[in-house]
Amino acid sequence: MRCMPAPSPYTSPEQEADLRRLGSRLRDHRKALGVTAVACAESAGVSRVTLHRIEAGNPSVTIGAYCNVAAALGLHLVVPVVERTTGEPPTVTVGDYPGLRALAWQTDAGTTVTEAQALNLYERGWRHLDQAVLTDRERAFIQHLADTYSHGALLV
Repeated sequence: MRCMPAPSPYTSPEQEADLRRLGSRLRDHRKALGVTAVACAESAGVSRVTLHRIEAGNPSVTIGAYCNVAAALGLHLVVPVVERTTGEPPTVTVGDYPGLRALAWQTDAGTTVTEAQALNLYERGWRHLDQAVLTDRERAFIQHLADTYSHGALLV
């Protein structure tokens, strides 16, 4: 008799997007380090298939496995618990910050994004960002985003 894996638990589209984003960041970091999938999986104590599922953001993988992969890559996985607000999320205009504008080059300067989206843009594009163009105001804004949404640390 063949054992089939348990079905994934129900996750909302927002939760699925969060897991895909986490998996993508772990994969991107692994590749940036030049670590093979096999070496990363062995170091984390998971199978290559489990690593692939983590990098795909599969919700059926344990949070412990996600943490082990992060640790194997020299990262510390922090999962913030953020209460939902009933009002609209805080937004920012892309053109107000030169670094954010450079990262969101495909949008108009007047485009507004949520603070969470701005943090995502900074984290995804950090290695491409010319930090010399960051103003003190933008540096303070980035720190505000890190403090508010990721316990004071950027996932870069």
